Amino acid sequence: MVGPRVVVVGAGVVGAALVDELSARGWDDITVVDQGPLPAPGGSSSHAPGLVFQTNPSKAMAEMARYTVDKLNTLSVDGEPCFLQVGGLEVATTPERLTDLHRRHGWATSWGIDAAVVDADRCLELIPMLDRDQVLGGLHVPTDGLAKAVRAVDAQIGRARSRGVKVLDRTEVLDVLVEGDRVTAVVTDRGELPADVVVCCAGIWGPRIARMVGMTLPLVPLAHQLAWTGQVAPLAGQTTEARRPILRHQEADLYYRERYDAIGIGYYGHRPMPVSVDDILGVDAADVMPSVMPFTEEDFAEAWRQTHALLPATREAKIEEGINGLFSFTTDDMPLLGPSREVKGFWVAEAVWVTHSAGVGRAMAEWLVDGHCSSFDLHECDVNRFEAHQVAPKFVVERGCQNFVEVYDIKHPLQPMEEPRPLRASPFHVRQQELGAVFLEANGWERPHWYEANAGLVEGRDIPEPDEWAARYWSPIVAAEAQVTREAVAMFDMTALKRLEVTGPGAAAFLQRLVTGDVDKSVGSVTYCLLLDHDGGIRSDVTVARLARDVFQVGANGALDLDWLHRHLPADGTVQVRDITAGTCCVGVWGPRARDLVQPLTDLDLTALKYFRGARGFVGNVPVTALRLSYVGELGWELYTTADMGLKLWDTLWAAGGEHGVIAAGRGAFNSLRLEKGYRSFGTDMTYEHDPYEAGLGFAVKQAKPEFVGREALAAREPTRKLTCLTLDGHVLGKEPVYDGDTPVGYVTSAAYGYTVGTGIAYAWLPADLAEPGRTLHIGYFDRRIPATVAEEPLFDPKMTRLRG
Repeated sequence: MVGPRVVVVGAGVVGAALVDELSARGWDDITVVDQGPLPAPGGSSSHAPGLVFQTNPSKAMAEMARYTVDKLNTLSVDGEPCFLQVGGLEVATTPERLTDLHRRHGWATSWGIDAAVVDADRCLELIPMLDRDQVLGGLHVPTDGLAKAVRAVDAQIGRARSRGVKVLDRTEVLDVLVEGDRVTAVVTDRGELPADVVVCCAGIWGPRIARMVGMTLPLVPLAHQLAWTGQVAPLAGQTTEARRPILRHQEADLYYRERYDAIGIGYYGHRPMPVSVDDILGVDAADVMPSVMPFTEEDFAEAWRQTHALLPATREAKIEEGINGLFSFTTDDMPLLGPSREVKGFWVAEAVWVTHSAGVGRAMAEWLVDGHCSSFDLHECDVNRFEAHQVAPKFVVERGCQNFVEVYDIKHPLQPMEEPRPLRASPFHVRQQELGAVFLEANGWERPHWYEANAGLVEGRDIPEPDEWAARYWSPIVAAEAQVTREAVAMFDMTALKRLEVTGPGAAAFLQRLVTGDVDKSVGSVTYCLLLDHDGGIRSDVTVARLARDVFQVGANGALDLDWLHRHLPADGTVQVRDITAGTCCVGVWGPRARDLVQPLTDLDLTALKYFRGARGFVGNVPVTALRLSYVGELGWELYTTADMGLKLWDTLWAAGGEHGVIAAGRGAFNSLRLEKGYRSFGTDMTYEHDPYEAGLGFAVKQAKPEFVGREALAAREPTRKLTCLTLDGHVLGKEPVYDGDTPVGYVTSAAYGYTVGTGIAYAWLPADLAEPGRTLHIGYFDRRIPATVAEEPLFDPKMTRLRG
C-alpha cells in the first residue's frame, strides 16, 4: 500500500478533483463517498452555472482558478469538453465601475492572467446584444469561460477510478469515529470504512460532517438565484452551447451565460437567504436535488428589469425556469482548507466554488502527500486562521449574509467590516474615543487609524494630497502623526498584535527547533526570527523575548502561528503554549523624546536596556514588560501589561507626556513609518511562497544552528526574485502590476507615502536582475503608468542611529 487509508466525503467538483490529484501522486487506498448519485450527487456542483472568472484580488485564488481552467481544458467525457473557453467580459455602466475595471485589470496582470480593458465598441463586438448606450467599457479575459461541473466530476472520478480509487455513491455518512485524538473510520449506512485520513469535501453539508469530530466550520449555505430564459431572438438556431463570452454586470449584481438559444441569469441583488445545514433536505426528500430550493419570482423582479436594460433582446423573452440554489459563504469570502486543530487525520476542503475546484484539489493533494503545498500560498485559506469570535454561529451568519450582499461591490482595501462592531477593544479604547480616534477593524479589534484631536498639527506642514481612491480612509492627520513621531514622541496602541507565551523546561529547545534565529540566549534577550515551512518558505516572522529561563513571549502574526506551535509541541508535556493576547495590552512609545518621557516614570534603567533587550519593571504603579523594539524606526519601547492595568498605563504615560509633546498616533502613520524603515509585514510583503533571502530577511536565519524546521530545504532553494523598494511621485495601495517597459515583471506588496522622507514608497516582488538601485520601472495604477525608481533600503536612518540612540 502506498499512502494512508483515505476517505473523502463528498464527490462534487472538489472531492472529484482531490481523489484525481491524490491518486495521480501514487496514493492507492482511497475511497470517495457521497450520499447522492454520481456524477450529479445533488450539491452545489450539480446545479452550478459554471462561470469561471479568474480575476481575483487574492493571488492564490487567481492562481487556483487559472489551474482549474488549464486542467479542465484537458478533460472531456465521451468527446464532450469539460470547459468551454469562450472568454469572460465584465462590463461597466458607470464611470466608477469602469475605473474599478482598470484596477481589476491590474490584479489580472499582477497574477499573470492575460486581460484587457476594452471600449464599448469592442464590448459590442464580443456580445452584440448589449445596449450600446448602457456600456462604457469592459474587462475582457480571453481564457475565462464555462466549466461543465457535472462533466468535470465524471471525468475526474473516472480517472481516479481507473487508478483504483473506490467510489461509493448513494452512501450516507452517519459518523466519523475518533479514538483519542485521531480519526479511525467513517461510518456509513452501508458499513464502516477504516480511515487514517478523512477529508471533508461535503460543501453545504460541511458543517454537519465537521461537527461529527467536534469541529466548527464558519460556513453558511445561502440561496442564490439562477434563472433561464426561453429563446432569445438573436440566439435562435444556435447549435453550440455557448459562443460568446460569459458576462458580468456587477453594477446590478448580475451575471449571464448562453445555453444554446437561451440565457442563464445569476443574481446577487436579492435579500440574503441563509439556510441552516440541518434544514437541507436529503437526496430522496428533495424535489429536484438537495441544493435546489423553489424559485422566488418576486426576488428576481429587479434582476429582470436590469437585464432588459442591458440586453434589450430579452424583452421579448420569458423566464422559463429558475432556482434558488445553495452555495457556501464564509466570514471572509475565502475557502476553508487544511487539517483540524484538535483531531489528527481530519481535513477539510470547504467553501470552494467550481472556479477554484481543480486548484484546490491540487493544493490539498500536495499538502497531504508532501506535508505542505508547493503550488499555492494558502495562508489566507487555512481553516485554522480564525479567532474564537469568528466562528460564533451568529457571527458566521451575519458575515456570510453581508458578504453575499457585497459580492460584486467595489471594495477599498482598507474598507472595514461594519457589522458586527465593536467586538474587541483595548483597555485604551475610552481614551482613544475621547481623542476622536477614527477606528478601522482588524480581526475584530477596534484599531485607531488616526486621531481627530491631532487635526491642529496639520497646519503649516507640506502634506501631499493623494487621489480620490487613495484618499479613502485617509486624512492629512496621518501625515502629521508620522512627522510628530519622528520629531517628538508618540503612543501607539499595539494591543491587536498576537502575543503567545511559551513556558516549561523544554521551551528553549522547542523554540530553537521552530525558529530560524538563536533564542537560547540570556534572560532579557529579544530575537527577530522566522517560522519556516518544511519547504523553506516563510510561515511568519516573530519576535521571541526570553523573560525567564523557561518563559518566552512570542510576538506573532495571528492564529496560524499559534496553530503551528501547537502542532509541534513535544508529547512529553515539557512545553506549554498559550495565547495571552486578550489578557494583556501594549503601548508602543516611540520617538526621539521617548526616553525623556518614560525614564522618570520607571524603575528600569532605560539607557542600559539596549536595542533588542527586554526587562520587567514598573511604569508608575503599573507592572510592565518593556521590550526595546521599534517597528517605526525610532527610539522607544513596547510596554506590555495586563488588561486590567492597561488604562492606568495609558493615563500615566499621557499625563507625563504633555511637556514632551506626546501625541497618540494611529495605524496610518505606523504603516508609513515602517515602510520608510523597510520593515516587512507578513501576509503582505512575504508569504509561504517566499524564502528569507529573497525577502531580504537572510539576517534572521542562523544556518549554523544544527536544526530548525525548513533548514535543509532552505539551503537547496535558489532565489530568482527579490522584494524591492521603489520610490515614486504619488500614492499606490498594493497589488498593482510593475512593468519594465511594456512587460509586466512583478507586483506591489505594501505601499504608503513616506511623510518624513518626502516620497511615495512601494515594495514589490521583482526578478532579481531588475532590482538594481536607480533603475526606472513603472507601476500600473488604474489606467495610468506611474514612474518608479528602484531604491537602496532603508530609506530612513540606514545606520540605525535613531534606534540605537
